[in-house]
Amino acid sequence: MSRTTAGSGSTRTADSPWRNWAGNVTSRPVREVSPASAEELAEAVRRAAEDGLRVKTVGAGHSFTSIAATDGVLVRPGLLTGIRRIDRASMTVTAEAGTPLKRLNVALAREGLSLTNMGDIMEQTVAGAVSTGTHGTGRESASIAAQIRGIELVTASGELVTCSEKENPEVFAAARIGLGALGVITAITFAVEPVFLLTAREEPMTFDRVTSEFDALHAENEHFEFYWFPHTDNCNTKRNNRSAGPAAPAGRVSGWIEDELLSNGLFQVACSLGRAVPPVIPSIARVSSRALSARTYTDIPYKVFTSPRRVRFMEMEYALPREAAVTALREVKAMVERSPLKVSFPVEVRTAPADDITLSTASERETAYIAVHLYRGTPHRAYFTAVERIMTAHGGRPHWGKIHTRDAAYFSEVYPRFAEFTALRDRLDPDRLFANDYLRRVLGD
Repeated sequence: MSRTTAGSGSTRTADSPWRNWAGNVTSRPVREVSPASAEELAEAVRRAAEDGLRVKTVGAGHSFTSIAATDGVLVRPGLLTGIRRIDRASMTVTAEAGTPLKRLNVALAREGLSLTNMGDIMEQTVAGAVSTGTHGTGRESASIAAQIRGIELVTASGELVTCSEKENPEVFAAARIGLGALGVITAITFAVEPVFLLTAREEPMTFDRVTSEFDALHAENEHFEFYWFPHTDNCNTKRNNRSAGPAAPAGRVSGWIEDELLSNGLFQVACSLGRAVPPVIPSIARVSSRALSARTYTDIPYKVFTSPRRVRFMEMEYALPREAAVTALREVKAMVERSPLKVSFPVEVRTAPADDITLSTASERETAYIAVHLYRGTPHRAYFTAVERIMTAHGGRPHWGKIHTRDAAYFSEVYPRFAEFTALRDRLDPDRLFANDYLRRVLGD
């Protein structure tokens, strides 16, 4: 049963379980709410507290962890969408929490504006993306959360709080990547800049070359990343740099072949075959790693940074001190080669500058990210456990929205300001209204 009011959101008894994008997390909330305003959301939070129910918000469900799972009240922000305002004097945009990144990017481009950097997909909501530390790759430009200039959120008391560097700065320092532990975000203000052009240069490269030249490739390019194909010595590199133009988008046919046919369609077939017959995976890897050819194109940022991702998978990603990245990746390669593992997905390597966000994976250190994936439905525990052992030996910090087994004791060692975050949580949510099993594990109780 649902209760609705004209022009308002709704509350209803949850009649079916919620599942995330990858399908590995399921939760059964008591009720779901779809508030249409920050005030309605605040009222829903207060009512949940009165009823003794926990509260979690779910965006697009792109986290592989149970960070959004709840057996209490599930907040769906589908009515909290759109751009509230664009301030050209301060060069900021304020978006409602449930706004998909895709919608934000398209709207900004229409206004001649852009975020400085972004991740490689744009299906997430803005609040979900920043709360879990979504990032792209960059020499000087950091994660989406690092581009935040203000946050509005509802705390456990039902109070609507705004924060920035000048207003509630201690909340701002933590809430930019708040894991849903400090409150429910209702709106986010991002820094923007005039839209610009990026030239993408994609080029195959051997594993030995890309690892030996990694520092130079990072230093010479504004945005550098590469993919290593397990069971081969082949990598595919991508260099994105600002361009004076003119725009030269990927051709409609050639772009479809690279981004849809090879990267999604045939890759889906290859992954399905590999899951059914694992021994063929090395042969498939050798073929697929040679299928993507060199190409160069120039376009506006979101059309260069992001790509369609239609093949569903499981993922683990660790953030390492940048100087440890090559050593760790070589250890992963050696581990795969001496093991019986058959890995169908490429391993992704990206970078980020140090930032000042309390629980950012790049907090206070230059960072490199190593991400491993397996096709959905493929047993992943042995591979991910072996990779995690390598990453933690280098002081790695797992992505908050991707699979890992770390707990609060570990995080207190690898995050210098971990106690600062948990103390703020104690102040803002002393009764753990926003808690769930995942937050109990990673933050303690």
